[in-house]
Amino acid sequence: VQLQASGGGLVQPGGSLRLSCAASGTIYSYDAVAWFRRPPGKEREFVAAIKWRLGKTYYADSAKGRFTISRDNAENTVYLQMNRLKPEDTAVYYCSINPAPYYSGSHDPTDFRSWGPGTQVTVSS
Repeated sequence: VQLQASGGGLVQPGGSLRLSCAASGTIYSYDAVAWFRRPPGKEREFVAAIKWRLGKTYYADSAKGRFTISRDNAENTVYLQMNRLKPEDTAVYYCSINPAPYYSGSHDPTDFRSWGPGTQVTVSS
C-alpha cells in the first residue's frame, strides 16, 4: 500500500485545514491508519488514528477537541480536519498504516509502515 498526504499550507492561528491521505492498494487488510507529525527540530509524534473497518478513533492529547480523523471507505481516503490551529501545530504531517491485524492504540511510530512524503502545515500570522 502507498499513501499520499496532501492539503497542507499556511494558515493563521485559529484557522482550519483539512488534510487528506489517499491510499493505493489493498488497504482493507490493515486495521488502522494514523496521522503523525514532525515539528521543526523534533521527533515524529502521533496525532490521531482510525480503525479502517470499525471507525474507532484515537487522539493525542494535543489533538483532542480540535482535530477530527475520519475515513471514506469508497475513496480509500483518510482525512484529518484540524480546527483552532496553533503555531505549535506547525509540522510536516504524515499518514501511515499499522500493519498489525489488530490495532491496540499504539502511538509509537515504529509500529507503523508505508510512510508517504508528508505535507507541510505552517501556522503563523
